[in-house]
Order: sequence, then structure tokens, then C-alpha cells
Amino acid sequence: MKDYIAVADYSPEDLQSILARAVSLKTEWKERENPPILKNKVLAMIFQKPSLRTRISFDMAMRHLGGDALYLSPAEIGLGKRESIADVARVVSGYVDGIMARVFDHEHVLELAKWAEVPVINGLSDYNHPCQAAADALTIQENFGSLKGLKVCYVGDGNNVALSLLHICAKLGADFTIATPEGYEIDPEAVSVAEKFAAESGSSITQLNDPMEAVKGSQVIYTDTWVSMGQDEEAAKRAKVFPPFQVNQSLVNEAEKDVIVLHCLPAHRGEEITDEVADGPNSRIFPQAHNRLHAQKAILVKLLTS
Repeated sequence: MKDYIAVADYSPEDLQSILARAVSLKTEWKERENPPILKNKVLAMIFQKPSLRTRISFDMAMRHLGGDALYLSPAEIGLGKRESIADVARVVSGYVDGIMARVFDHEHVLELAKWAEVPVINGLSDYNHPCQAAADALTIQENFGSLKGLKVCYVGDGNNVALSLLHICAKLGADFTIATPEGYEIDPEAVSVAEKFAAESGSSITQLNDPMEAVKGSQVIYTDTWVSMGQDEEAAKRAKVFPPFQVNQSLVNEAEKDVIVLHCLPAHRGEEITDEVADGPNSRIFPQAHNRLHAQKAILVKLLTS
């Protein structure tokens, strides 16, 4: 593993290795503190999109492991505008030990990885969100011991978060069901890729347009905002289409009694999820958010010490 760009790039063994390391690092940190595994290492954090969780979790992950993180705002770089991505990648590579980039266009993170001489981590792109998927899998594993054989149901927009969740479920043997409004399904090519992973792991993929039917038998219900950053012009249209896909208590009651509810945040409470569910006994939203720190520590250790 030179980079961490998409879940689809890695074997189930690679992913399980990251999860196992995340568990050990989290346990170690809770009991005392992590040793300075990344002492004298510096991570450059390139942001085209702002983020609460991505910035703080990567920054604190580096600090906990003895390293440092350098925040680079959109105005400071102008990735692909003020300077070519290839030039940025080669210049930054000479100063730091790794690059994390949170971008709009997935091609930008691919080009960074192509030209960088240090590991590149995809902190989010319009195609996928592999760091979030690692934290999601860690949270599910903590609650159920394994993803194998579980039914994970995603309700809402077939966006980048849904795509990474689909791929990690297919890789690790969880049955994945998604309920979206018509026209908002996950990219068909990404589903075809996931079907190959599911055939290898013995899991299944189901796409529906009825959320009540989709959640039946689920141990995990996952949702995300209906309007992602950069889709503001679609907000009014989506506000009319998505209300039947709200994760509320009636929907949760259709799933298994031990179901957990996940959301990658930020949440638009009263839209895709209600307060009753987000703050209720089935919610694991905040442990999930905290697991970004531990999953990303494992990714950093994997890339920066190999």
C-alpha cells in the first residue's frame, strides 16, 4: 500500500489489517498513550472542501503518534488553478512525509498520487470517502465483532459515502442493501465492481426504492445528508424527493432490535434523520465520528512506516 485512495484498491486482508491496527491503537491510547511511532513525520493536509472531522482527526492522529500536521487551505494552494496538481505534488513531496487531500474532483487526488513521491490519502472526493468507510467498519466491528454475515442498510442518496460503504461491506462479507429514490442510485460501474467483491466474500448487494422494505432484518442503518457539498443548486429539488427516506423511529422499528444507526455527519436534523433517532439508544453516530481518529491512525501508520 503506497497510497490510500479507494477501498476497492485493497484486499480484504489489507482492510482487516488496518482495522486490527486501529483497534490496538485505540486500546493503547485509552489505557495510556500511543508511542511516538511517527516521530519527526509531517502530514500535509490539503483542503478544497472544509471539514470539522477530517481536519481535527488527522491533526490529532499525527499528534498522538508523535508527528505533526500542516493545514493548507484552499486559498493557499488553489489546487489545479494557481498551480498544476503535478507541480504541487512534487513540491510538497519535498517538504513532508505524507499528503492528505480533501477534494471535489476525484481525478485531483488520483493526479496527486501519480506525481507525489510520498503516500497520498484521500480525505474525501466526489467519487468516494475511504477514510470514512474505515471508521464505519471499525464502528460496526466494535458492536458486532465482525462485518461478516451482517445486513447493512444505507438509506438516502447514493453518494460517495454510500459507495465506499458498499465496497467495504462487499470486501468484508456484509450483505449490503441500499434504498434510494429513483434516479439517485449509486454509480452502476461502482456497483458492478462491488458485485465482484461480494461474489468473493459470499455477501449480497440489493438495491431498492422502498426504505421500509430495505431496513427489514438490518443490524445497521446508515444515512447521510441529502444534499452534499457542491450540490446546493439541487437542494430545492431534493427537498421534495427525499422526505420518505428520513431515518425516523418508525423506520428504525422495522429493523432488528439490536440495530445501530450511523451517520457520517454533519447531520441535518429533521431532514435525513430525526433528533429522536440521532440521540436515541440505537445511535452510534458519535462513537463513529470518534473512530475517524483511530481508523486514520492505522492508515497513517500503515503508509508512513512501511
